[in-house]
Amino acid sequence: MSEVRELPNHTHYAYRVLWSPEDGEHVGLCAEFPSLSWLAPTQDEALRGIGGLVREVITDMAGNGESVPRPLSENSYSGRFLVRVSSELHARLAREAAEMKVSLNHLATQRLASHGSC
Repeated sequence: MSEVRELPNHTHYAYRVLWSPEDGEHVGLCAEFPSLSWLAPTQDEALRGIGGLVREVITDMAGNGESVPRPLSENSYSGRFLVRVSSELHARLAREAAEMKVSLNHLATQRLASHGSC
């Protein structure tokens, strides 16, 4: 007997609506399903459209025994990640951090935070 697994709630996925100058409409996108999109004349319609499409795809994938992506919002994050940079950049950032009397980690965190939308 196969294991019955509850499907992810389609409203938990990461959605975005952008204006598409090429199409002259709004386009709805989902980060966990990058190959999917939905065009509509309004932002609300684009969001509803991509949400409905994701719901259908989740159902189809589960019905076919495929692995359904987990919503990003349901992942846990450690707060750690590794970034590889050139030795020259590493040296420059280490010098800058030392001059500011902060750790390299603190400098990198501040730089990332100031350039992101967090």
